[in-house]
Amino acid sequence: MKKKILISGNEAMGEGAIQAGCTFYAGYPITPQNELTAYMATELSKRGGIFIQSESELAAISMVYGASVAGARSMTSSSSPGISLKQEGLSYIAGAQVPIVIINVMRAGPGLGNVWPAQSDYFQATKGGGHGDYRMIVLAPWSIQE
Repeated sequence: MKKKILISGNEAMGEGAIQAGCTFYAGYPITPQNELTAYMATELSKRGGIFIQSESELAAISMVYGASVAGARSMTSSSSPGISLKQEGLSYIAGAQVPIVIINVMRAGPGLGNVWPAQSDYFQATKGGGHGDYRMIVLAPWSIQE
């Protein structure tokens, strides 16, 4: 029988990334993904990886790009407006065909998290943000178990 653990969705994403071989994480705190950044800060260093809290979302995506080019399994995360700020870096990464993992812990609604229904995060991810003309693999788990 497997041991059951109590873990948040943000922590589950971090643990999954570490178990999949993530060795480098750069991120900038923004709600509602702060638990993921905190988890990576604590756990990644315990397991021989590198965690950097960057000075901005732009810096985070650039650091992940550089680490991935150097061969590290790299990841960053943010929330809706932070993902928007990373779009130029994503365009460079897509153009260079460098593999990275980006987690978007979406806020409700468009932009800064209004209560209006929207799918701007979905379209940004599936239609290629930044300068466009590229596609990304997008996984959208429905539950923590997924």
